[in-house]
Amino acid sequence: MNFEPDMANFFASDANRKRLFIVTPVYEDTIASAALFLELAKALGDRIFVVAVDDGSVNFPLTTGGLSEAGIEGIVLRLKRNVGHQKAIAIGISFVAEHCPEAPLTLVMDSDGEDVPSTIVDLIRTADSPDIDIAVAQRRNRVETPRFKIFYVLYKILFKMLSGRTINFGNFMVLKPVALRRLSCMQELWVHVAGCVLQSKLRVAICPLDRGPRYAGKSKMNFVGLALHGFRALMVFAEDVLIRTGIMCALVSVLAFLGGIGATVIKIYGVASPGWFSMALGILAVVFLQSVVLGLVTLMILVLPGTVRGGLVKSNAYLEYVESFYVSKG
Repeated sequence: MNFEPDMANFFASDANRKRLFIVTPVYEDTIASAALFLELAKALGDRIFVVAVDDGSVNFPLTTGGLSEAGIEGIVLRLKRNVGHQKAIAIGISFVAEHCPEAPLTLVMDSDGEDVPSTIVDLIRTADSPDIDIAVAQRRNRVETPRFKIFYVLYKILFKMLSGRTINFGNFMVLKPVALRRLSCMQELWVHVAGCVLQSKLRVAICPLDRGPRYAGKSKMNFVGLALHGFRALMVFAEDVLIRTGIMCALVSVLAFLGGIGATVIKIYGVASPGWFSMALGILAVVFLQSVVLGLVTLMILVLPGTVRGGLVKSNAYLEYVESFYVSKG
């Protein structure tokens, strides 16, 4: 896929280099995305350039009709296959980083309406500081089922225990040029966007914002998809997870060993009831051996080169996923 000379000529304009670039993934959701483009036009006018990534839609492929109707300039990147929400965002960010790396601000948002266009100004205002590289939106309200809320709380606790970090934001964020360039070359971006932001060591500011209702239709993310999305964030911090797992295994093995000694002492003094010692010692021995084996496995994974820490991504690697593109002149 070659964007030349169209994109080279377009981004050569100073006016376009000074625009706010908006990256949004779209999957089988043309109605909601069209509503988003209209709201963006009302909120920000002609100061924006939209990079809409059609994530392999089959039934309702995205066209430039919604952008043209809203009077917005932008581009639709149609992917060869469905790659998922996070990879679609990574492709959009990579596109902006390649063609306009000095863009003052790059905004990432969902296309279903839950990221409210009228709050973009607040997010930009939060990023308006020389000490901030990324401004992220933190949800002040969540309209979810009780089951989802319970599992979400449990997930945040598990994430904190395994990674030592707190993740309380999603994809709605504003990137400055330094953040755009750094994130676009990180492999972690293709796994989990929010996790990549934490891993990047960039300076992040949080902006509390309300969550809006969907423009149309229902969310295509089911419970299994949400669980997979959550555990992908842990993959970004694989080293920390492995180290903490190894420490827990060592602690459990020590406790099991001490428990075995205690059971033996109780048996020697004749305090234990018949059959108790053999059962307790057997259980403790199994726990000890499993902990040692799991600890050794985590250690082996850590010492093997290139198995955990992500590397760099080539600037044009995203082109392998792009089947075609369509430009809207507004």
